[in-house]
Amino acid sequence: MPPLRQFTSLQLRRYSGENGQPAYVAYQGKVYDVSKSRYWKDGLHEDLHWAGFDLTEFLADAPHGEEHFARFPLVGELIGSRE
Repeated sequence: MPPLRQFTSLQLRRYSGENGQPAYVAYQGKVYDVSKSRYWKDGLHEDLHWAGFDLTEFLADAPHGEEHFARFPLVGELIGSRE
């Protein structure tokens, strides 16, 4: 398996799910492609969260746990400081 692609917070923001871009989100340092989920249509999830960001701090309030991310392709890892 090739090494995971590395994303900074700024690079991750390019994957907002808007204007035909893929929708990526980070959770606990891993970056997932949520583009095919109907819950991330146009990069917005439940009118609360935008793709292109680290959602780690928000999962505690979510109606699902981290196991939910196993449904999505792992595309990389988040590196560096969180902005």
